Amino acid sequence: MAAKIKKAEARTTAEKVNKHAELRAKTPDELKDQLLGLKKEQFNLRFQRATQQLEAPARVRIVRREIARIKTILGEKSAAK
Repeated sequence: MAAKIKKAEARTTAEKVNKHAELRAKTPDELKDQLLGLKKEQFNLRFQRATQQLEAPARVRIVRREIARIKTILGEKSAAK
């Protein structure tokens, strides 16, 4: 059982590293566009939660973290200039 958990953790860690690399490779304009889309999705998810129509509650957390990731990378890129 523990081996299965460790394999799952390893996959998620590798996916995170890959996702970070993909985000860092994008231009600031692409990141801003993606950020705008995520903010719209977050807004819609909040409405769905308020009206009891949210089917994937975990998506709220994922979107919030993606937004934070993109904001961090945008901050790093602007500080590097």
